[in-house]
Amino acid sequence: MLRPLEMAHQFLAEVVTKEDTVVDATMGNGHDTLFLAGLAKKVVAFDIQEQALETTRARVGAAGLKNVELVLTGHEQVDAYVEEVKAGIFNLGYLPSADKSVITRPQTTLLALEKLCQRLVPGGRIALMIYYGHEGGAVERDAVLDFVSQLPQREFTATIYRPLNQVNHPPFLVMLEKVKEYNHG
Repeated sequence: MLRPLEMAHQFLAEVVTKEDTVVDATMGNGHDTLFLAGLAKKVVAFDIQEQALETTRARVGAAGLKNVELVLTGHEQVDAYVEEVKAGIFNLGYLPSADKSVITRPQTTLLALEKLCQRLVPGGRIALMIYYGHEGGAVERDAVLDFVSQLPQREFTATIYRPLNQVNHPPFLVMLEKVKEYNHG
């Protein structure tokens, strides 16, 4: 059985090609950025922490990948950097091994998610890994679940993948897919 993050990667890998631009909304330690860079034409990765940018730059550089743009700003600025995207990924919470008081916040996460949904091409996908065991995490979890639950079903499919018998607030995955164009006729 796949862990939620493995499921997120598989979910995105099914649709991303070498012709696509994708977004890592929370670059963190660069694992998702590196994964996406192996699939896509271009990855635009966001974080507000210099440590995340430096770690990701080193990881991507060691792999010899040149198709990554690292942006030291909040993911809510995504619309200033991309026009349309095939996929995006969020890891909500805090950067492991860094200041745990620096966390993703519902206001900026929902703004980034809304903008990314608007820029997502038909058939495109967004994966949201939700870590919520920290202070403020449950508020963000609930805000994201409320947002995705209200997306119009004619435009998006929203699915949740979560362990049911785990203790200590196990992270879970929310998957969004923009419905391919449908014929009104």
